[in-house]
Amino acid sequence: MRPTKIETQKGHEIVSRHIRQQLERGELAPGQKLPSLEKLAEAYGVGRSTIREAISALKAMGWLDVRHGGGTYVAKSLPGEPPSLFDLSQGAEAVMEILEVRKILERGTAELAAVKRSEEDLARLREILARMARALQEDDAEGGERADLAFHQAIAAASGNPVLNQLMDSISQRLSETIGRTRELWFYQEQAEASRLLEEHRGIYDAIASREAALASERIGLHLSKVEKVLRTALDRKPDGAAAQA
Repeated sequence: MRPTKIETQKGHEIVSRHIRQQLERGELAPGQKLPSLEKLAEAYGVGRSTIREAISALKAMGWLDVRHGGGTYVAKSLPGEPPSLFDLSQGAEAVMEILEVRKILERGTAELAAVKRSEEDLARLREILARMARALQEDDAEGGERADLAFHQAIAAASGNPVLNQLMDSISQRLSETIGRTRELWFYQEQAEASRLLEEHRGIYDAIASREAALASERIGLHLSKVEKVLRTALDRKPDGAAAQA
């Protein structure tokens, strides 16, 4: 790879485009391992978060494969045409249905958890946040998704209400699928840093730990509202990029 130094506020877009051009020209072969996050950041002259955003976008578009603990590789089967936002939105309607349930369920669950949580519950939430941070540090997308799911399930457990806990367990499989899908859409549309998602989860934990029930409910509601915004943008697009008619 022969990257050029990047000095721009939107460096992730330039890095992503440069890597993709190499993929399209065949300079990077299917299955080939990319340099480490640190080496790419040094080569391009940008921060690791910029490289992480570029990799996340290319992963969402099917160009790269991020393996747990094994680095980033060129996908063995490259996409024929660059996918549009519409391509990623397939299944978004089903995800929206689960999100509607989550918004109703999790706001109340977080509020109750702030009132009833035990020290053991807080320890469990801190352990999951540490896993999220570790996944971010290691650029482990799958580990981040698993920790994301575990965090929301742990809040339900902290509510002390077995019915709420069972309700969360009953949708855990769908929840796992939708978390992965929404993260892909989020990174594709917003080029959001994974660190921002981590900070949102930490904010929810802080409210629960300080027994601020209303704040816990508000923060998890804002978090899910951001996800909803990403999904609605996906649903409102057609293949040609024009807005869909209401």
